[in-house]
Amino acid sequence: MTISNLSHGLSTRPPASLDTGLARRWRELVDRLSQVQRRYPDAALASSLAAEDMVLTHAIYGSGLDLEVFTLDTGRLHAETLGVLDAVDARYGRRVTVYRPDAAAVDAHVAAHGAHAFYESVELRKACCQIRKVEPLRRALAGRGAWITGQRRQQSTTRGELPLEEHDATFGLYKFNPLAEWSEEDVWAVIRTLDIPYNPLHDQGYPSIGCEPCTRAIRPGEDLRAGRWWWESSDSKECGLHAGNRVISVVARGD
Repeated sequence: MTISNLSHGLSTRPPASLDTGLARRWRELVDRLSQVQRRYPDAALASSLAAEDMVLTHAIYGSGLDLEVFTLDTGRLHAETLGVLDAVDARYGRRVTVYRPDAAAVDAHVAAHGAHAFYESVELRKACCQIRKVEPLRRALAGRGAWITGQRRQQSTTRGELPLEEHDATFGLYKFNPLAEWSEEDVWAVIRTLDIPYNPLHDQGYPSIGCEPCTRAIRPGEDLRAGRWWWESSDSKECGLHAGNRVISVVARGD
């Protein structure tokens, strides 16, 4: 398996290698992350190992910031996604912390509902996400003052009103979304210019990547997250990690 990465060493090219607009965005991003570290020294990036999170990882590791990066291995990730962990280690010399679900809880859910119950209803899908993603995230965030995500407003209808920073009532800590204002084009221009490693599934039509049975490639013209839980309505496509997005979206629409 090959991880898409144009350079195996840490890029020595300065942000000036970006065009003027992106160079400004990059400086703002690094400055925001530096401020997060000053305000919340125990803050961490929750990385899904997607393109946005690789941009943030590069900004953190490449700038020498002392912020932890962790990911959730649900037990059902694509091999290509898991391979990104080795690419990060080889590129930056820093290991991403991995949290996994409680094996007994997974086994009990599968025994009660079957291995593919998530296709049957939103409730059963969210129950699976709760066990495989939300509970491990709670452990990863326990005792922290803040966390960082790679969410962007353009990704879906549930993220259209996403703020740069907010109080996360779901997990009881502060939350930063430093890429909220970035476009898809911004993300990929930075990845290409700074030679940031990324998941090769992105080159196969997967702009948003989750668990293997719950993710498909998207079709031309589809929403960027159309391949996530594609059998569900577009306004329900959150797994519980960002439950507040649904509330913000509904309030903004006046539903």
